[in-house]
Amino acid sequence: MIFRIAWRNIWRNKMRSLVIILSVAIGLFAGIAVLALYKGILNSRIHTVIYAETGHLQIHHKLFKQDNEPQFIIHQGEALLAALKKNSTVKLFTTRTITQGMLATSTGSAGVKINGIIPGKEDEVSGLANKIIAGKGFDPTKKNQVFIGNKLADKMKLKTGGKLVLTFTDVDANMISAAFRVAAIYQSDNAPLDERNVYVQQSELNQMLTIGNAFHEICIILQNDALTDIVRQQLQQQYPEQLIESWKDISPETDLMIDTVDTTSYIIIGIILFALAFGIVNTMLMAILERTQEIGVMMALGMNRIRLFLLVFLETVFLTLIGTPVGLAVAWVLTLYYQQHGLNWSSAGEEVMRSFGFSSMIYPEFPTEKIVAVICIVLFTALASCIYPAIKALQLQPVEALRK
Repeated sequence: MIFRIAWRNIWRNKMRSLVIILSVAIGLFAGIAVLALYKGILNSRIHTVIYAETGHLQIHHKLFKQDNEPQFIIHQGEALLAALKKNSTVKLFTTRTITQGMLATSTGSAGVKINGIIPGKEDEVSGLANKIIAGKGFDPTKKNQVFIGNKLADKMKLKTGGKLVLTFTDVDANMISAAFRVAAIYQSDNAPLDERNVYVQQSELNQMLTIGNAFHEICIILQNDALTDIVRQQLQQQYPEQLIESWKDISPETDLMIDTVDTTSYIIIGIILFALAFGIVNTMLMAILERTQEIGVMMALGMNRIRLFLLVFLETVFLTLIGTPVGLAVAWVLTLYYQQHGLNWSSAGEEVMRSFGFSSMIYPEFPTEKIVAVICIVLFTALASCIYPAIKALQLQPVEALRK
């Protein structure tokens, strides 16, 4: 009987019931939307770090990253490459020759990281060719060509075909200066990296550094992101003389950002749920005040306080159970749409996004692993919000309620 009365009560004032249903639906939708957006942002950043910047793993001489001195090449590099070819967990890899230097033009100079690459392999690992916005790839018939980032090109006022001078030291500490022509200008999702990284052909840089066919870095792409820590440990055990790092080691700020964003997302959800709770409390209090005389009649006829509390509680339960699937369905449909089509944030400031290493196109992802927790939190908030109105109803005295 109490269930039937509660069900009928929620439809006596359809507008008031609709307000609570929409409050629950909007609260659940907002919570899921925040998590989906943050998950999309995080996964986008992680994908950029792995497949456009660091790879899953990098291998260096143990002393190389202290000062990037050119003499610290990877010893027995060819044997290491042969072993990586046979490793079933390794999908792609490439080698890089790296040195620090100065880039100079008639406009000015800037400190840069000079990356000697094998063009075809580098394109497979980091997609460098796909980032070109002006010019073409390396021409095998021409020497001393260089790729520079768009931000660095603007700073140095360089265009494709422009001339610049790179100055650095070889393994014997001799100063080397060489003139290069800008073959292409590239732009990635990370503006700070674009400003300090230039790319030349590995064979030419090796010759200038006098290191033969050696290299300073191996960048590895694995078959699966989940294999990163396992493969790193295996390789470190096999090659203890080398420094083997995962993308989390190379880009600790990205790993830290994952924890920070998780905390921030739950704070925002908490604020949303607080607003939801306030709305439900306010609406249910209005319902109690409107039905004061009715409640007095029921208490005079013998309804005890426990059944009265249960009546108010069940009304909230029914409204919450209606609003929950509505909010869940809307969140799922919209997330699925933007997951396929993307959410363009360029209007919010593409340069600002790139300055922090984020793409202006975000693809939200439905937070399947957290959906149960979000639903439970929303349900708990909605049901807890009815306790105060129910207590106010219990405090009514039958005689006083009948007089109102």
